[in-house]
Amino acid sequence: MKIYNTLSRKKEEFTPRENGKVSIYVCGPTVYNYIHVGNARTFLNFDMIRRYLRHSGYEVTFVQNITDVDDKIINRASEEGTSPEEVAAKYTWAFEKDMESLGVEPPDIAPRATEHIEDMISVIEGLIEKKHAYASAGDVYFDVSTFPRYGMLSGRDLDDQIDSSWTEGKDKKRAPHDFALWKAAKPGEPCWKSPWGDGRPGWHIECSTMSLEYLGSGFDIHGGGQDLIFPHHENEIAQAEALTGEKFARYWVHSGMLTIDEEKMSKSLGNITLLSEALIHHSPETIRMLCLLVHYRSPLNFSEESLAEANASCERIRRCLFNLKDLLERLEGEKMNLERTERENKLLFLLEDSQSDFRNAMDDDFNTAAALSGIFGLVREINAYVQEVSSYKTPAARLMLSECEGRLEEMLDVLGLSGLSKATPQQYQASARVRIQEPIDSDELIKILLDARELSRETGEYEIADMIRKRLMNLGIKVEDLRGRGGRGQVLQ
Repeated sequence: MKIYNTLSRKKEEFTPRENGKVSIYVCGPTVYNYIHVGNARTFLNFDMIRRYLRHSGYEVTFVQNITDVDDKIINRASEEGTSPEEVAAKYTWAFEKDMESLGVEPPDIAPRATEHIEDMISVIEGLIEKKHAYASAGDVYFDVSTFPRYGMLSGRDLDDQIDSSWTEGKDKKRAPHDFALWKAAKPGEPCWKSPWGDGRPGWHIECSTMSLEYLGSGFDIHGGGQDLIFPHHENEIAQAEALTGEKFARYWVHSGMLTIDEEKMSKSLGNITLLSEALIHHSPETIRMLCLLVHYRSPLNFSEESLAEANASCERIRRCLFNLKDLLERLEGEKMNLERTERENKLLFLLEDSQSDFRNAMDDDFNTAAALSGIFGLVREINAYVQEVSSYKTPAARLMLSECEGRLEEMLDVLGLSGLSKATPQQYQASARVRIQEPIDSDELIKILLDARELSRETGEYEIADMIRKRLMNLGIKVEDLRGRGGRGQVLQ
């Protein structure tokens, strides 16, 4: 297995610290708002990486923090007329629900910054003792000049970036690129007691402290979005390695950036798309497929066209699985044996090759685009076989179909796409009716939507049912359930 290491700027053979075990730390959200689709892409990519490492036989320890004290949280609390603690609690809950909706597995350990203030103070004291940090008027700063390797991750030469007109923090900092480890308290802000007076930790010291606390020096993978390379991850390395004198993390893995209709997301452009908004209009599988169709390090464009392509890719796989399961149900009771025809032997070899190609693609820096390409080729062959078996049965048909189903679902599960195999034939048919292209009158369309909603409720897919109800309400159509959640609905204009 090879992984691209941002630190060395090349693919490296993956050799974990402990044989058979992988330790991962991913920078989690600063909980001051709902996450957008760019944030979601990062968390989804590391969910994929974690799943594949586990599939490859590793015991994975996955740590992802929550930054629940920060300037942004304090500012948001002021805007909302509430406390920073309430803001953090509100958006932490929203983040966890968003991840659950997207099918991202929760981390093994999810430390909150506010739970580790004493640990951070101890780390800062250690840095001061080793002359890598200094206190100044209630603040504490890391002295970048004491760490010669600063810039090794980002490749930045700080001397070339010093602004001659530098004024910010000049009365407290020795140099413009020194950064805060501890911030003196301001009126009305959250604060904790420390040797330097009341205050709170800087952002960078939080992740260094929590990753060392749970994984120790030299853990395997430190990850996050590419926007964190500088200054956040650069500063993490400086703090941790200055304190311990040991290598902080072995591999630095960064997820690529996401654009909206080929433009960078920004408040000024008004094109920030929240994940919760995207999930109203698109299934979790479609959003996950969109991300997986592009290599995790490459830029990704989020647009109606790219989403339509991702949805079509999901439908190709969903249709194949539906046809497979449907035919297996119809062959229930048929005798199974190993008398394979030449056609079935060829398909069995193809299954073996497909799984091997899948592993090779994923072992090459988690190349999901190549892995999916192989899956689509396999889907094409399975579709052809299903059509043939529908016309004439062979002695090994049931066995071969079961083998196809198992191998395909195994690969999909590794990518977090197992939801594509969970739609019942009734749900598939109802959703297919909604997607038909011929002109249809509005009354018939409403009836189809209600049928689809009822089927979703009957099979426990309440989120889908609620989504359909909300979309109907947006069209001015109110749906009331007459006999509780499991009863039939009535349309009121």
